[in-house]
Amino acid sequence: MDIRIARPADAASLAKLGADSFVAKFGHLYRAEDLAGFLEGSHSEAKVAKEIADPRLRVALVEDGGELLGFCKLVMDCGWPDHARGDHVIELKQLYTAPGATGQGIGACLMDWALAESANSATRSSSLPRCSPPDGYAASNLTCSRAMLRKL
Repeated sequence: MDIRIARPADAASLAKLGADSFVAKFGHLYRAEDLAGFLEGSHSEAKVAKEIADPRLRVALVEDGGELLGFCKLVMDCGWPDHARGDHVIELKQLYTAPGATGQGIGACLMDWALAESANSATRSSSLPRCSPPDGYAASNLTCSRAMLRKL
C-alpha cells in the first residue's frame, strides 16, 4: 500500500471513487435526481481537478498495485473561522475508501497522513471529527478520529 499526493491525472479516478463510495453508503437515502445533482456538485471530475490544483487544499491517495483504494482531502484554512478554536485551522474535508476496501487500514493510513500534515504545517489546530464514545464521555478529536477509523 502506497500513499502519495494526488496529481491532476488522478482527478477522474478520485471523482469515481468518491461517487462510488458515497452511493454505496448513502445512495439509498436520495431520490435519483437529487443524488445525481449532489454527485455532480461534489464528486465531478472537474470539481476534483480544481481541488487538486488549489494551493489551499491537499489531497492524498492510497494505492495498492496501481489500484486506488482511498483518499483524504485537507483544507489548509477553516471554512468556519467564527467557530475555529485557533488562528490557523486545518479542516479534514473528506476521507473516503473504496466500498470493497474497508477494513484494510486505509483510513488509518490517511488519518496518519492528515495528522502529520497538520503537525508539519504552520497551523496550530485541526478540525477533526468529533464524537462521543459509547459510555458517554467526550473524547479528544484525535482519540475519537482514530477509533472511528479503526472501524473503516
